[in-house]
Amino acid sequence: MITLRNVRKYYGALEVIKGVDITVEDGEFAVFVGPSGCGKSTLLRMIAGLEGIDGGDLILNGQRINDVPPDKRGIAMVFQSYALYPHMTVAENIGFSLSLKKIPDAEIRKQVGEVAEILQLTEYLDRRPAALSGGQRQRVAIGRAIIKKPSLILFDEPLSNLDSALRVQMRAELQRLHRELKATAVYVTHDQVEAMTMADRIVVLNRGVVSQQGAPMDLYHRPENDFVATFIGSPKMNIIPMRASRGTSGTVHLDSPLGLAMDLPDAAMAAPQGDVRMGIRPEHLKVAPDGQGRFSLEVSIVERLGVETYLTVGPPDLPLIVRTEGDMTIRPGDRVSLTADPGACRLFDQTGNAIHLTNA
Repeated sequence: MITLRNVRKYYGALEVIKGVDITVEDGEFAVFVGPSGCGKSTLLRMIAGLEGIDGGDLILNGQRINDVPPDKRGIAMVFQSYALYPHMTVAENIGFSLSLKKIPDAEIRKQVGEVAEILQLTEYLDRRPAALSGGQRQRVAIGRAIIKKPSLILFDEPLSNLDSALRVQMRAELQRLHRELKATAVYVTHDQVEAMTMADRIVVLNRGVVSQQGAPMDLYHRPENDFVATFIGSPKMNIIPMRASRGTSGTVHLDSPLGLAMDLPDAAMAAPQGDVRMGIRPEHLKVAPDGQGRFSLEVSIVERLGVETYLTVGPPDLPLIVRTEGDMTIRPGDRVSLTADPGACRLFDQTGNAIHLTNA
């Protein structure tokens, strides 16, 4: 279990990590995700001991480790670059840390063999890195980390150098490896698809602060701010400017410049009157038979992906994405009638924070 309490990092007068609080439970696969410059890799390097901590506490299994040297933390790290020794074989690369500890050769061979079997590298043990594919090299780097039997494994964008097909394969392999090892892992990426598909817990970082953390589908369905709403999910959540007014019987009435009008339950009377923004996922906008939708918009882009099709509709300054069935016979220039699922809508105030409409 690793806990960060009010952790801060400065470079001169610039504060890059601004009082971060995160807890990763024992055995959990946590993913730090966010755009470039948000502080995720810096935070990972602070956990590893490669960057100093200027404020707050870093606690591993109940022990404060702010000042513990990197090699004494019991943490292993897998970097974006494989950093393998080119003159060594796969077996020598994986077992290098054990040889430094003067462990007998027979024991090293035994442990290397066990790790190689887990990572499906047994037949490559006598090869050098130059004779391996990118995915195989990354598995060697992972093997070099896990042979230390660390209490925590850190991954710093380990798949970013791989092609798209290999990234999909390696995502599956990392999930399998995590299940087998039952290790705690912290994984850094800018790719929200990696975060959604791999994580037990996602921590979304933005400009050195935690925007939200939780289970992937909690963040997907219940974003606490518009940054998380538009960062998590591919395609991102649609954000529509709305004008709110008090409805009847505990509702809020919403009107948009796109012609969409709807009432949402607001038992807590939390929605402010005036300008708000409504978030709705592409799958919660549906194409309805002509004239039976809540509003209609012109289609500008049609993206066919086989099982599903994405439509870009509406004016250029306020485009919406609609997910439809893959065989919809819709073309650019067509006008479509749309419905919006009220139960899937999320309201945000002008500062970008979620408005909790009901107290149920």
